[in-house]
Amino acid sequence: MAPPSPRRTTTVGSFEAKTHLAALIDRAAAGEEVIITRRGKPVARLVAMEGEVDREAVAAVERLRAMRRAKLAGIGWKELRDEGREP
Repeated sequence: MAPPSPRRTTTVGSFEAKTHLAALIDRAAAGEEVIITRRGKPVARLVAMEGEVDREAVAAVERLRAMRRAKLAGIGWKELRDEGREP
């Protein structure tokens, strides 16, 4: 088994982390480690989720997206919603 590859590490202050959280999450998801500091002292570490959890989450999101696009036996959700309603 090969040793894990070293992660690139970035350090940001808590104000910057709050301001740029979405971008920092993207960087962590891409494999970068983000250390968040408060007054120069490390207080949190942002890293990507690893292993089976990631694959399960991605698969669940894809299933939800497919269900959203799909029609049930050719019937759209509006027809299902309106079925049985009085005119």
